[in-house]
Amino acid sequence: MAPARTRLVEIVVPVYNEQRVLAASVRRLHAYLTGTFPYGFRITIADNASTDATWQIAVGLSRELPHVRAVHLDAKGRGRALRKVWSESDADVVGYMDVDLSTDLDAFLPLVAPLLSGHSDLAIGTRLSKGANVVRGSKREFISRTYNLLLRSAMGARFSDAQCGFKAARTEIVQALLPAVEDEEWFFDTELLLLAERHGLRIHEVPVDWVDDPDSRVDIVKTAKDDLKGMARVARKTLSGAARIPVPPRVQRAQLPAGMARQLPAFAVVGVLCTLAHLGLFVTLRLVMPAVAANGVALFVTAVANTAANRRFTFGVTGRTGALRHQLEGGLAFLIGLLLSTGGLALLTLLAPGASAAAEVTAVIVTNGLATLVRFLLLRTWVFNPRRTEETGR
Repeated sequence: MAPARTRLVEIVVPVYNEQRVLAASVRRLHAYLTGTFPYGFRITIADNASTDATWQIAVGLSRELPHVRAVHLDAKGRGRALRKVWSESDADVVGYMDVDLSTDLDAFLPLVAPLLSGHSDLAIGTRLSKGANVVRGSKREFISRTYNLLLRSAMGARFSDAQCGFKAARTEIVQALLPAVEDEEWFFDTELLLLAERHGLRIHEVPVDWVDDPDSRVDIVKTAKDDLKGMARVARKTLSGAARIPVPPRVQRAQLPAGMARQLPAFAVVGVLCTLAHLGLFVTLRLVMPAVAANGVALFVTAVANTAANRRFTFGVTGRTGALRHQLEGGLAFLIGLLLSTGGLALLTLLAPGASAAAEVTAVIVTNGLATLVRFLLLRTWVFNPRRTEETGR
């Protein structure tokens, strides 16, 4: 009987102008895998159009170290580099990690083991779980948590950390997903994860030890704008049914929770009307008071109307019994919406002092959208939960 083929994991290190750290990082990664990793491995340095000595160093490392190769692309983009290598890989599992090796390498085997066993389809390192140990500045911490909160609220994502540069997937799964992934830069990871989750694929999370690279050159504002555009595109494709890949039978049999098919359209209509009313009030009040105060008053008025309308038309609750309690509990959604929108306006002021009225309205729209999603979850699972109504008799 022929011996079983050694399982192979391909780790991509995407680089652009990284001559400062490339050699030391790859040698460290290679030594670690050679000494501790129980499976076959290949390290691929994917140089995406570097203009310094990065490519020459990558070629030198490929000649110096076994199981290391270098691939050159003529255009920039981390997503583009990963797409190139992953789509052509013959490994069982493909993954990538940032060249600065901010993530502790001891998490690598726990990352890929569930993929090699077939238990999971994709795996990500997470810096936002209780078991993670993270060292980074407060600004980057705030941006990261806000971004992932936005994904969970606006896109329904269940994974905790889309941006950690420490991910892996079964190759056959990735190669099925890649044709539907459009982004070629920083949103590539998020789009891949959202697409996988939409199709019922299992995403394994590993808490990591992570130390911020103080020399990071990521343009935070540009990346944030591109991410928002990417989320809008993914949402549009999901709603239109444009993104389709073969999915497991368990997903094909899945159905919306009881009552949600009727509740969602009614909630959407109420939400649109209240959003328009909120914007109208905000623009009017903005003429006589500061943006934060105008937003607070407009949000309070429309929150009361929103709870009352959803009580009657979305969840079918009539009569006065329990109306006051419903308004008080719905007030929690108002507070969350106020916090989100106030935070959005404050962040806008921080990033763009003297922003235009149009920019303020845009910030209010985005944060109000997040608050709307939170409101639906609170109203459905708590305020108007049928089981809770039966227990209290109201």
